[in-house]
Amino acid sequence: HDINPLRVNYIDERSPLAERRVVDVGCGGGILSEAMFQRGARVKGIDMGETPLSVARLHQLESGAKVEYLQTTAEELAADEPGSYDIVTCLEMLEHVPDPSSVIRACAALCKPGGDIYFSTINRNPKAFMFAIVGAEYLLKMLPKGTHDFSRFIRPAELGNWIRDAGLQMQHMTGLTYNPLLRTYRLNEKDVDVNYMIHVKKPA
Repeated sequence: HDINPLRVNYIDERSPLAERRVVDVGCGGGILSEAMFQRGARVKGIDMGETPLSVARLHQLESGAKVEYLQTTAEELAADEPGSYDIVTCLEMLEHVPDPSSVIRACAALCKPGGDIYFSTINRNPKAFMFAIVGAEYLLKMLPKGTHDFSRFIRPAELGNWIRDAGLQMQHMTGLTYNPLLRTYRLNEKDVDVNYMIHVKKPA
């Protein structure tokens, strides 16, 4: 969870969250969804999995965060609610789905013209393999073994192509680097070798 405050700040600084309609695609246990609600956004969190959504709803009972959770896919919601959201977030999800380009197109469809979309994923190179799989899953045990499949990691150029194909405009990219000794993350525009985050816009 160390990484979450950095992400929320990055989103809020570039696209102020207060009073905005936001959909969090692949919301998992709702950590980001709740954090965006706390910044004043009206948030819907969607996920395909019932297990993470049950975790999100359980946490919601404790926190009182008024986030609407829904078990659905980005593609299904985009068909039902096109152009409905000021901000779309899709973090740490693309590397887990069989067709990332389909999810990106759905995020574009969900977004209002002139709205903002945020993606984060993991680069595909030897350093990313060492840090995200060997380091995080085996040495530091930050994640369960088998969480990631290296072949599904996404190079920034690949993500950029899918973004352009979906009619979106790149705004900014930053890396998120981890210091295992301090156990802290920081934003680093110069290092997108492992974790990275992209801000794109849907043309008005």
